[in-house]
Amino acid sequence: MTTVRPARLAEETALDLYRKMTEIRLFEKRAYDLFLQNLVKGTSHLGIGQEAVATGVAAARADGDYTFVTYRGHAHVLARGTPMTPVLAELLGRENGLMHGKGGSMHLLDVSRGVLGAYAIVGAQLVIANGAAWSAQYRGSGQVTVCFLGDGATNIGTFHEALNLAAVWGLPVVFICENNQYMEYTLIGAVTAVPRPAADRAPGYGLEPVVVDGNDVEAVYHCALGAITTAREGGGPALIEALTYRHGGHSRADPGRYRPDEEVARWLARDPLPAYRTVLIERGIDERALDAIDERARAAVDQATEEAKAGPVPRAALAGTNVWSDGGSGWRN
Repeated sequence: MTTVRPARLAEETALDLYRKMTEIRLFEKRAYDLFLQNLVKGTSHLGIGQEAVATGVAAARADGDYTFVTYRGHAHVLARGTPMTPVLAELLGRENGLMHGKGGSMHLLDVSRGVLGAYAIVGAQLVIANGAAWSAQYRGSGQVTVCFLGDGATNIGTFHEALNLAAVWGLPVVFICENNQYMEYTLIGAVTAVPRPAADRAPGYGLEPVVVDGNDVEAVYHCALGAITTAREGGGPALIEALTYRHGGHSRADPGRYRPDEEVARWLARDPLPAYRTVLIERGIDERALDAIDERARAAVDQATEEAKAGPVPRAALAGTNVWSDGGSGWRN
């Protein structure tokens, strides 16, 4: 196994990582509050506790790179720079949402920032990500595709098919497994033959078995930056397993009571946000500067909440729009 340890980042970069993690954390908490008010439409899957993965990887990306995410994708879309209001409005099923309220939590999309979809079918995004990577390779654009997956997807056939083809064709794609220890309600170790469901499979496809602390945002950043740079320079694909933990249950309706109390307590003690705050303070950053970031993030979430709630319910006429790439829904051969 390979463990990547971070070097110290410039203060401006470090503060930006803290800001983005804080914004994502507060956004996810607000999304849950709105669910309790029966305002969030459909199901949703929160990533509270996993913010360091989305934030660290996004910081290592270049404009124009592609992103594919799972149904637990709010954090990744926000980390790529999509404003809070259209994301939250989409969760509320409002017309000012990213997809005009037609997609909901599990189908977020922002092509303008290279986010080519969140996928509700486990593992489906891996083979589609290969297609985007092949397109970039064919065009010589220098774009890199980053594809996120959960630990449960490592036991899905498309995981192995995608890794094999990516390696055979030397595609510029980086697969990042967010191993939050549970595939829905089942401990991943109980149904997987190897200790590291992603990294231990990598050598079978000629890839390095890379494991990173997914709760250390700087470790994630450096690990992702190395893999993305290699892919951009023609060095082929990579698979990174980021070890992390979701603080809540699998979805909004799951209290997560199947997890041992001591396990939950152990991971809560490794919460990536307060851990990074402590690191920054120990480096000499004024705690008041971090408090100011927290306050601005709260204000941004409050503003996004009001703007999202003020959005209208989608008009019926929108049902036939944006089905095809030409913006319509007319059948075509």
